[in-house]
Amino acid sequence: MYEALAAIDDIRLNFSEGGLLYMNITLACIMFGVAMEIKLENFKRILVNPKSAILGIISQFLFLPSLTFILVVMLNPPPSIAMGMILIAACPGGNVSNFISALAKANIALSVGLTAFATLTATFFTPLNFAFWGGMYVRYYQKAGHLNIPIHIDFLEMARTVFILLGIPLIAGMWFAHKFPRFAERNMKRIKITSLVLYLTFIAGALGANLEHFTGVIFPIGLLVLLLNLQTLSTGYLTGAIAGVSKADKRTLSIETGIQNSGLALILIFNIFNANGGMAFMAAWWGIWQMVSGLILAYILSRINIPFSVPAAEKFRV
Repeated sequence: MYEALAAIDDIRLNFSEGGLLYMNITLACIMFGVAMEIKLENFKRILVNPKSAILGIISQFLFLPSLTFILVVMLNPPPSIAMGMILIAACPGGNVSNFISALAKANIALSVGLTAFATLTATFFTPLNFAFWGGMYVRYYQKAGHLNIPIHIDFLEMARTVFILLGIPLIAGMWFAHKFPRFAERNMKRIKITSLVLYLTFIAGALGANLEHFTGVIFPIGLLVLLLNLQTLSTGYLTGAIAGVSKADKRTLSIETGIQNSGLALILIFNIFNANGGMAFMAAWWGIWQMVSGLILAYILSRINIPFSVPAAEKFRV
């Protein structure tokens, strides 16, 4: 399977400074829109059900990256692909997980609370997890003599980049929603849809500009994405199952652990890792596939009725 990926470690994507600026602004707009929905009530909901919330935090920030590292060691993909997998696992959950949770008839209040917590703490946890597990991978493969690309991990540089690209828009969005609540309420959906469309146009443009590199690796990378996605979804579900939480909470834990912020992963790859082809293709394909798998999972789960209801006031607003 890896024959098609033999040269992927050396690929650097065609990407202009203007394209990088466009991508950074797009992510900032997405995070600004996400932050407008983060309210103190989101964290109060976590306190109402602390067991499932704590399990969700542990599942996403401890179990997910560690199990992904084990998966990487077992599969032994090319180093750039491996680092892309570790970076995906280190990123916070994507805000689309709330929508998927609503479709899956999961615990939406828990989903929103976990997404808010993961997003706000990503400035610390994403660099920490990637520096730890990515650094362990680099040391592992240097000892084994398999690492054939230079990947340097600087925790402080990565934390600074995440704060600028993620933290500042989040702070600005929360302040704006607090200062102008009526305007935020009326335009929140429009801002989110516009930023998502801009992000998708960027993905399409980036893949189009590098089509000659992408076409030959679609299947092997797709298979690795599928295996990683099965692992991420299973991690959250099994965490809840072992702990004995409700079926609705198990669904939420599965979705929150299984849906990651691929946009942040791509931003970091282009800003810090010099547009490394293997890492970028992994993150881009992940972003596409997790939407497909999330919708399929939500449809299956929605057909299974469970004795759980969410108060009307806490239903997720699409």
